[in-house]
Amino acid sequence: MLNDNAKNIDYIKTSLNVTSTSIMPQIKILKEKYLITYDQENDLYRLSDVGKIIVDNMQPLLDTVNVFEENLEYWATRDLSAIPDYLLKRIGELGHCILIQPDLNHMFELPQEIVDNMFKSNKIMAITSCFHPSYPSLFLGVARKGIDIFIILTESTFEKLRNEYSDDTEEFLNLSNTVFYICNENIKLTASAITDRFIFLCFFDKDQRFDLQYIMSFDDSALNWGEELFQYYKSISTPITKVQEIQKENK
Repeated sequence: MLNDNAKNIDYIKTSLNVTSTSIMPQIKILKEKYLITYDQENDLYRLSDVGKIIVDNMQPLLDTVNVFEENLEYWATRDLSAIPDYLLKRIGELGHCILIQPDLNHMFELPQEIVDNMFKSNKIMAITSCFHPSYPSLFLGVARKGIDIFIILTESTFEKLRNEYSDDTEEFLNLSNTVFYICNENIKLTASAITDRFIFLCFFDKDQRFDLQYIMSFDDSALNWGEELFQYYKSISTPITKVQEIQKENK
């Protein structure tokens, strides 16, 4: 609370819903540990320099706890090995996350929240290791609107797109605002999209099953975190700008 600015005792008691009898001993401890100071003239408590440093270092831990607590069962059952260690340590940057559960009546469609926000975005960076029947029309529809879209795929996923949706794939690759990348390593992430509006993540569970559950966040810190995730996978991927390139490689 004091990390924002100094507060008087009435504000503290009201915000924490406590009495003077219960809070004053805690304030005394914080003062004795040089974590807060008391401005008697203005009747204000504020963080000390030491307190500010400690609170700043506490914040990432609190953010991480909040991310997990909101959807604890989901996170506890996911395979998070798709996230590099340096980003996993900063998973608290995802902020407030929404868990999107599968709709049994629309099992073979992407959640409408994701589709709507994609079409409202200016730039999309996607990562996927699985083929979804909605992908060809969604990717091409977004690209036709002039939205910049960059997609990292496994080679097998790209092959399925190229073989079964060859016309759509060729049109997509011939647009000036699109790039496909083939990841040179295994992508353990089911799917992800990072835009200037939102991020969604979909992980395999610990048994490597895809259960159509998505995590979605609109926090600015989550968008920055997601872009770093995309750049990580981009660094181990090869761009494919024309269908002919992959055809030559196969030969």
